[in-house]
Amino acid sequence: MDNYSYPIDPDWSREEMVAVIDFLNLVEQANEGGVETAVFLAGYQKFKQVIRSIGEEKKIGREFEAASGYSLYRTVQAAKQESKKRLKLS
Repeated sequence: MDNYSYPIDPDWSREEMVAVIDFLNLVEQANEGGVETAVFLAGYQKFKQVIRSIGEEKKIGREFEAASGYSLYRTVQAAKQESKKRLKLS
């Protein structure tokens, strides 16, 4: 696994940081080996409880993609359209 920083806000509570980091881990899993679609979408819902605005979500997505190479937006869109139990992007 590559070493890079997650885009987090120091003003978030510990629980909020955990929700965001857990979701970004799910994005990595979906792009690397696969993850259950339901688990991914549940993680996205927790992420959205912290990151409510679309602008902030886009900002975090850009920062995460610059650091990791994985698109938060494309991964979420694939999960929403996925009919299979497991989500795996190529």
